[in-house]
Amino acid sequence: MIPVTSFAGKTVAVFGLGGSGLASCHALQAGGAEVIAADDNAENVAKAAQAGFITADLRSVSWANFAALVLAPGVPLTHPVPHWSVLKAREAGVEVIGDIELFCRERRRHAPNAPFVAITGTNGKSTTTALIAHLTKVAGYDTQMGGNIGTAILSLEPPRMGRVHVIEMSSYQIDLTPSLDPSVGILLNVSEDHIDRHGTIERYAAVKERLVANVQGGGTSIVGVDDGYCRDIADRLDRAGKNVVRISVKNPLASGIHVEHGTIVRTAGGARSKVATLGGIGSLRGLHNAQNAACAAAAALAMGIGLDVLQNGLRSFPGLAHRMEQVGRRGNVLFVNDSKGTNADATAHALSSFADIFWIAGGKPKAGGITGLTGFFPRIRKAYLIGEAAREFSGTLGAQVAHEISQTLDVAVEHAARDAEASGLADAVVLLSPACASFDQYRNFEIRGTKFRELVQGLPGVKPVV
Repeated sequence: MIPVTSFAGKTVAVFGLGGSGLASCHALQAGGAEVIAADDNAENVAKAAQAGFITADLRSVSWANFAALVLAPGVPLTHPVPHWSVLKAREAGVEVIGDIELFCRERRRHAPNAPFVAITGTNGKSTTTALIAHLTKVAGYDTQMGGNIGTAILSLEPPRMGRVHVIEMSSYQIDLTPSLDPSVGILLNVSEDHIDRHGTIERYAAVKERLVANVQGGGTSIVGVDDGYCRDIADRLDRAGKNVVRISVKNPLASGIHVEHGTIVRTAGGARSKVATLGGIGSLRGLHNAQNAACAAAAALAMGIGLDVLQNGLRSFPGLAHRMEQVGRRGNVLFVNDSKGTNADATAHALSSFADIFWIAGGKPKAGGITGLTGFFPRIRKAYLIGEAAREFSGTLGAQVAHEISQTLDVAVEHAARDAEASGLADAVVLLSPACASFDQYRNFEIRGTKFRELVQGLPGVKPVV
């Protein structure tokens, strides 16, 4: 835990008592603050009370003595309307911040030069975060990984030299971190997302920009420039005198890091050099993972990690569960769990990564269905459709793609495995990438992906991927 000493002797309100909220309560209390805990959910309030914290309805107490409101990132700050607790704080002139802001203040007070890598972007944040954490561990750092990837930042060990904090940040978390100042900041990409929470894509992009714009002096801003928003952001950072490393997987760069034919290349001043190769690394297959790997490599280089260590780290990266996770092999058939592919855009990354696909798709459909995936249909040997979306997807596939309505995941796995093996293809892939939410049959994508893994590993003759 990281004791928050910056509010010692003061009273702090904490609203939103999930994992990060409770961690904030413990950290503030450990640092000498008095905590008043609140939530709209009575069960969460009860848990906080059981943990020994003072709880209150913040609508009926005086805000005169509150030094800050620590807000959980899931609570609306601005759109569609500010949460009532935010309005109360503003009326009282009380600052509204999040748990990562508390971390930043502690780092500045106690270890301002301790390495702090912050990662954001519309897509690829979690894989890039996990990959950087893996690389720093291989390089010998005491690595603390958390933030949006799952572990509340204040539950980690405190900042100090030799210890690196690798933190995934959503736009909601950035919005609550006014003094965010990582030593390495990474912005992977920007595409339309979370407009309900930011109002416009321009506002959303501006929030993302803050992570790389506020890198501390002597630090490095790493920006993927394969979309227009990020290209503009990189140019603005340049004009502001920041140390910017541009990343591309689509075009060569005169200065920066790009990927060509599976090789990460660094260019500067007319010179070019090989950084690492990605060929044969199953956990980093696909163009989207090439971008993740290139950004992670840029972060490693910024931290002084050597090329040999970097290459070994890339090769030994196991990947993340439910994201292009290789869960087994039987003969020439590879089984891949991409249960995190809950919309067509995410599934497009998976479909683009293989040539001979036996595709399991379906669940609770989202707007647009799979109409945007027609360009990948020639890669699909057969589709196995499950859940509520099965009929709709069948209509979209039509006569272009052989398919069956399997209805349930167990039937789909059995039939896809049988057909893939019978195909005789040298590199057949049974791919679960549903392009749908899981809520019709499973509570979340993790449960769905775990079920797929269990079904595959229960098939006769399936062996782990090494």
